[in-house]
Amino acid sequence: MSEQTLAGSAGLHATMSRGKLYLIPVPLGPLAGAAALPPATLACARRLTHFVAESARSARAVLKTLPTDAPLQQIAISQLDEHTPATQLPALLAPLLAGRDVGLLSESGCPAVADPGAALVALAHRAGIQVVPLVGPSSILLALMASGLDGQRFAFHGYLPSGREEREQRLREREKESRQHRQTQIFIETPYRNEQFLASLLAVCAPATRVCVASDLTLPSEEITMRPVGDWRKHALPAINRRPTVFLLLA
Repeated sequence: MSEQTLAGSAGLHATMSRGKLYLIPVPLGPLAGAAALPPATLACARRLTHFVAESARSARAVLKTLPTDAPLQQIAISQLDEHTPATQLPALLAPLLAGRDVGLLSESGCPAVADPGAALVALAHRAGIQVVPLVGPSSILLALMASGLDGQRFAFHGYLPSGREEREQRLREREKESRQHRQTQIFIETPYRNEQFLASLLAVCAPATRVCVASDLTLPSEEITMRPVGDWRKHALPAINRRPTVFLLLA
């Protein structure tokens, strides 16, 4: 279904009741959904029978912990990941245009933030579909809250290049930007590259630059440490390999 076809479908359904696209946060680790999500979010997620997610398998694992009102076998889950062609996105709106509510899930945390679901949200807006963000865990905001760094001026940069030289050059640029604007810089990394990322941070940043490392947020193993780079260099580094981690700096 092309965007032109989508526009036609939108006109056809203009007089019909449309569904709402609910953005449902996912727990940040292997916790039961009921322990990590507020009651209103749980109630919404439990009643839905149509979802869009990066992985149907992981989405079912999350939905099983809620649990959903309908049996999992009756839950429809469409896939939207970083490899999904843009031409396939309009078809994901079909249940919404037919009047069914749909839940958008990410692999972890808030959908559409550092997440391919953003493309579907944008398309829903263009089709006149109501988008409803629900309350739940966001590793980015939780890390910023716990860092003690500037929470009024900040920028989230997502993933930096995986190559060491290019990554370190970007970190130098972000540290300079932080110093100029007094702005907290926030990054995430693929968990198996966490230790290389932290090593780069400590290698290129000035001793007075403050760095926060926040791992396993909301989990029993949660660990949040903030120190100037000069102090980080004097301490044993945390064991963060393969642990979901957010990195923050303020020069």
